[in-house]
Amino acid sequence: QVQLVESGGGLVQPGGSLRVSCAASGSIFSFNYMGWYRQAPGKQREWVATITSRGLTNYADSVKGRFTISRDNVKNTAYLQMNGLKPEDTAAYYCKVVTMVQTYWGQGTQVTVSS
Repeated sequence: QVQLVESGGGLVQPGGSLRVSCAASGSIFSFNYMGWYRQAPGKQREWVATITSRGLTNYADSVKGRFTISRDNVKNTAYLQMNGLKPEDTAAYYCKVVTMVQTYWGQGTQVTVSS
């Protein structure tokens, strides 16, 4: 009954910025971690960033220093701030929430970096 609604994707020029959001509804009372993943056409889905229930964050080497994951506990929303975007960042971005019960995925939001 949990639903993750993603938004904020779009077309941006190289060097630009975007912030994608993941709003969770339903009965998510606790989680092990929340994360962002991305998948480009013809490639496997890869991990981008994770934030734990304690607020600890980790990033893939490819985005470290450019992307920031955060969570608003009041709004029950996770964010991925993406700065200094590169063409290789082009992908569908997916929100993932892992709880004690099961894993939930968002529907994905497309981010395209092109001039």
